[in-house]
Amino acid sequence: MLLEVKNLHANVAGKEVLRGIDFVVRPGEVHAIMGPNGSGKSTFASVLAGNPKFEVTEGSVSYDGVNLLDMSIEERARRGLFLGFQYPVEIPGVSMASFMKAAVAERRKAMGLEPLSSAEFLKLVREKSKIVELDGKLISRSVNEGFSGGEKKKNEIFQMAMLEPRLAVLDETDSGLDIDALRIVATGVQRLRTADNATVVITHYQRLLDYIVPDFVHVLYKGRIIYSGDKTLALKLEKEGYDWLIGSQQE
Repeated sequence: MLLEVKNLHANVAGKEVLRGIDFVVRPGEVHAIMGPNGSGKSTFASVLAGNPKFEVTEGSVSYDGVNLLDMSIEERARRGLFLGFQYPVEIPGVSMASFMKAAVAERRKAMGLEPLSSAEFLKLVREKSKIVELDGKLISRSVNEGFSGGEKKKNEIFQMAMLEPRLAVLDETDSGLDIDALRIVATGVQRLRTADNATVVITHYQRLLDYIVPDFVHVLYKGRIIYSGDKTLALKLEKEGYDWLIGSQQE
């Protein structure tokens, strides 16, 4: 079991947002989480990543057999948990090359691997940037500064490729992307899939799941997973919306 969430409750600013989530992810799996706005999807991602704004009030989260909730944000990242942001932040004055070299060094150290030489690092950058067709010139610029929306999302998946996480949580990676950028980003995610890692994709749209084919689709509503199914569930939600599920919860 890579991730096991039991009865997870969480508050933000004193308001309960997650109201008892049960969720299991095994190596090799892709899970999609869908649901109306305000259902708690991004909160769930933030709690997994360790955002201190969110207070866990009940439940447990086990990651690779260890209590995730006891870990700092940095330790979660070192152990291979990756969060792809819905709105990637800019970090002026910090070059992409320096940022990634430090991140890769920490990840390799946690895995018991030797640091990469400068030549090895540059070779890895060239190799991984091809996965999302990232312009090589962006590597010398500050992190996300002046990047277009599509470039920021490509950069997120480039970072994912560089760090090789065990578990990637992608929070609305498709948000704001045109058709071509969506194809490049989503295909990049699919290419990084292995039998040893797993991905949780948070999205509103079936179109992303045309490229990132999920093993399981879950519907989150009012802080709980109210329904789960296979990839055909996403097609039904695209066609019929959430009313047929939400209505059953209100009866």
